[in-house]
Amino acid sequence: MDGVLWQLLASSRGAATRSRLVRELEERPKNANELAESLGVDYTTVRHHLDVLMEHDVLEPTGDGYGAVYVFTAEADAHWDVVEEILGTVPEEEA
Repeated sequence: MDGVLWQLLASSRGAATRSRLVRELEERPKNANELAESLGVDYTTVRHHLDVLMEHDVLEPTGDGYGAVYVFTAEADAHWDVVEEILGTVPEEEA
């Protein structure tokens, strides 16, 4: 999981956006529309990155449909020290 987290949040295309998204969700769970608004990113872009993070067992939705709120999975929580390390290497301005 550690390598996957580094790839998703630090070294792949889209990693900066996913890092910003993770930082937002670290504050509190949000739905895709709230994330798009708070990040100033297009809704479809946010949905794409949410899907990538869900595909790799980092996030899971609570609820259904448009209003689903995203939270970290137990797997992500178990590796949270790695997430914090990664976010510490990516300046907030870039992420």
